[in-house]
Amino acid sequence: MSLRVLFLNWRDTRHPEGGGSEVYVENVARSLAAAGHDVTIFCAMYSGAEERETMDGVHFVRAGTKLSVYPEAVRRLRRREFGHLDVIVDVQNGIPFMSRAVAGGTPVVVLVHHVHREQWPVVYDRVRARVGWWIESQVAPRLYRDCTYVAVSDRTATELTELGVHDTRITVIHNGIEQAPGLDVERAEHPHIVVVGRLVPHKRVEHVLRAAAALRGRHPGLRVSIVGDGWWSGRLRRVAQTLGVDDVVDFRGFVDEKTKHEIYRSAWVLALPSLKEGWGIVVMEAATHAVPAVAYRAAGGVTESIVDGETGLLVDGEVSDFTRAIDSLLRDEVTIDQMGAAARERTERFTWAATAEAFADVLARATGQTTPHVSVAPAPSGHVEHHMPAEQWDQLSP
Repeated sequence: MSLRVLFLNWRDTRHPEGGGSEVYVENVARSLAAAGHDVTIFCAMYSGAEERETMDGVHFVRAGTKLSVYPEAVRRLRRREFGHLDVIVDVQNGIPFMSRAVAGGTPVVVLVHHVHREQWPVVYDRVRARVGWWIESQVAPRLYRDCTYVAVSDRTATELTELGVHDTRITVIHNGIEQAPGLDVERAEHPHIVVVGRLVPHKRVEHVLRAAAALRGRHPGLRVSIVGDGWWSGRLRRVAQTLGVDDVVDFRGFVDEKTKHEIYRSAWVLALPSLKEGWGIVVMEAATHAVPAVAYRAAGGVTESIVDGETGLLVDGEVSDFTRAIDSLLRDEVTIDQMGAAARERTERFTWAATAEAFADVLARATGQTTPHVSVAPAPSGHVEHHMPAEQWDQLSP
């Protein structure tokens, strides 16, 4: 049986602020479409994008901005502009699309990568932060009280139960990962720290810059590569200059997939100082190149993408502790080799095919199929390439 599935997500992977959430959604969507299901992703418009296009069998419909995409989705659902739908997947990135209020009898599945309790006051002013957290913690659990939830980690599932979502309604489906392509690149001769992700406040890339300032004297030839961009980029460049590390830090911006993997392959350590992560796709991407990761335990989902002491290090404490953890690895290539090998072996347990199949089964249950299975097929290509055009980042800030 084929389904008509609508994903509501505030961005796609080509959006300037697209990230891991979008990679997850599009890999699942592409696998469903490859099996013959009618799949649409509704998301925000951005400069240079088409209002409608189809890629790898998935229909993309774009309208609205970072915030207006939400009421725009509600308006279109009310007018039944998407036609008959068998199921709606409402991707809750902080706040949901409120689709349950206008879905009628169409079942809704809520996809949550992580709970944003800590992020609201970091990104927004006090008033908007309080409103956002009220919607996420109070309104959403009540509105979707009879819906199925998908969480990408056990930690996220636990946080959802703390907000009142019953654990029997939550299914944990981890991110997948594609194995690294073969590259004629070796680990860098000198210590090389890599950061990959959007440059926004809650990613706390400043912690890596401070670590670099403390470590450069102990590790001659130290380099830091920062891959990605965002509206916080200018602030980070100024911090690097203030700390006197702009000569050892390379802001690479957005790069293509091949270049990204070449940077991973040359790295000694992946640094992920984020305030919060639902899982941490970059951890697993680095792991496919046998690169261990260092992250804060309190970030949540990284406690599952990183096995502390085996595939990387989880840090309790502040920047000084984060710096010491990186330092301990840079001083010990034998440990880097051991952790990297364990990390790479562990990635084989997480595939996008398994993620898509588990998600399809959730859709089957949500739509009440007597046989709890919805067909999926391998996505048309090996991965969703996360690339984004250069934009005017100050226009994207809150």
